[in-house]
Amino acid sequence: MAGGTKRLPRAVREQQMLDAAVKVFSENGFREASMDAIAAEAAISKPMLYLYYGSKDELFSACISREYARFIETMSVGFDPSLRQRDQARTVVMEFLRYVDEHRQSWKLLYRVAIGSAAFVHFVSDSRRQVTEMVTELIRAGTTVEGARDIDFELTAVALVGAGEAVADRITEGDVDLETATDLLVGIVWRGLKGVGTADLPVD
Repeated sequence: MAGGTKRLPRAVREQQMLDAAVKVFSENGFREASMDAIAAEAAISKPMLYLYYGSKDELFSACISREYARFIETMSVGFDPSLRQRDQARTVVMEFLRYVDEHRQSWKLLYRVAIGSAAFVHFVSDSRRQVTEMVTELIRAGTTVEGARDIDFELTAVALVGAGEAVADRITEGDVDLETATDLLVGIVWRGLKGVGTADLPVD
């Protein structure tokens, strides 16, 4: 262990451990990730890792909680109902995809590793629910079509969030760059927004 690391403040040490754990979990999955590998990545001893986090489950839960909070904070900051609807749509999409692009390990942890474990899948469900609620309100605020129902707003938001998650997965794999993905998803979002409450989606 490198000299001087024992003097790190506890809060700094915790973040160092969580950073290492997010990397190892995202690359190997929960089952295959070992506390030995995480300790090595964090450049600490395994006993110290267990001193801070008593089990792999506890450490994984701490990782999920931190990354989940960061993701929701990013999406909340990007959501500004005062913007025009199309500008708001682009802002939300850009903030979402930029987060994925800059925090690929975090996205994999939240939407691939966590969703594969019954003990942690509720974090994914909560995250998806909050983002869907934000998008629902965006659609509701910008819709002028008479007769649009709550279910129209909600189901459109569910469909758009699902599309966003699919595009985000392609970003994490390096299949598409941020700008191309944003343009693609904004087009999908805008068509969805314009189609709320109508029998057919617009063709323009």
